[in-house]
Amino acid sequence: MLEQLNKKRQKITSLVENRVHFASNDVELSIYDTYENAQHIRLYSSNVLFCGMLTGKKVMHVNSCDYHQAFLPNESFVLAPEQAVYIDFPTACFDRPTTCLAIDISKDKIATVAEQLNRHNDSPEPQYNYHPELVHNEHNAQTQQLLNRLTHLFCENAPQRDFYIDLALNELVARLLQQQSRDLLFQQVALCNFKTGIHAAIDYMKNNLSEQLDIDKLCKIACMSRSKFFDQFKKRIGTTPQNWLHGQKMMSARTLLERGESVTTVAFTLGFNHPSQLSRSFKKAFNKTPKQYQTLFLQQQSN
Repeated sequence: MLEQLNKKRQKITSLVENRVHFASNDVELSIYDTYENAQHIRLYSSNVLFCGMLTGKKVMHVNSCDYHQAFLPNESFVLAPEQAVYIDFPTACFDRPTTCLAIDISKDKIATVAEQLNRHNDSPEPQYNYHPELVHNEHNAQTQQLLNRLTHLFCENAPQRDFYIDLALNELVARLLQQQSRDLLFQQVALCNFKTGIHAAIDYMKNNLSEQLDIDKLCKIACMSRSKFFDQFKKRIGTTPQNWLHGQKMMSARTLLERGESVTTVAFTLGFNHPSQLSRSFKKAFNKTPKQYQTLFLQQQSN
């Protein structure tokens, strides 16, 4: 199924951002391979551009928001329409190209999915609206699986190809909108602007990552019954309190490992009973053991 993609990628017409692409309704998927060190390469789209890093390292510069950060595998980088980014490729070489997947999504598709999400939400005000700004996040397992599925679908020649691509695209856009909604909520938490009990419960969990999940305590903080708390949390955050807390622990583990902390220190800091428990969870989340991730990160930072 991916033979078509691999054959196209082997036809190199440019050493910098060599592109192969596939199109469907409201969306286009591209794979970019860069085979040599390069700086300040411009990337721009009139639509929303969802990028997923596959191999290597990019350094992204967005002058409109004074953003200058590394972009690494298993991360998403979403550009708003007409927001230009300038890219450096510090580690690219012919034997180890830097590779990125990019999905160009029409603004009409974004608006349609937002409308559908809001239609199924019982809030009196629309909860999901696209905000035209940069988004840079770590992939979770679901997003990574979704990107893999989209790549396979674009390479298919089946009669139902466009239909299945549209279903997967709806899910990708919904996840982007939910992520933006969560980010705005967390910004309110950081500013101590608690509008609901859910905000207060999130603030407590973020500040006590080493503690085991105590639903009764969170319900008291949120001033809600257990059933209402679970219902409101799922609607606002898109997952259960247990899954959200686990994800936060994984993100914190990644940050601590990047600072050079030992696996044992990270495990006990985040409330795991044993380093092996952290290692299993971390590998499931990021497809690498904590030590493998730390070693690779430090190597990339030194290049």
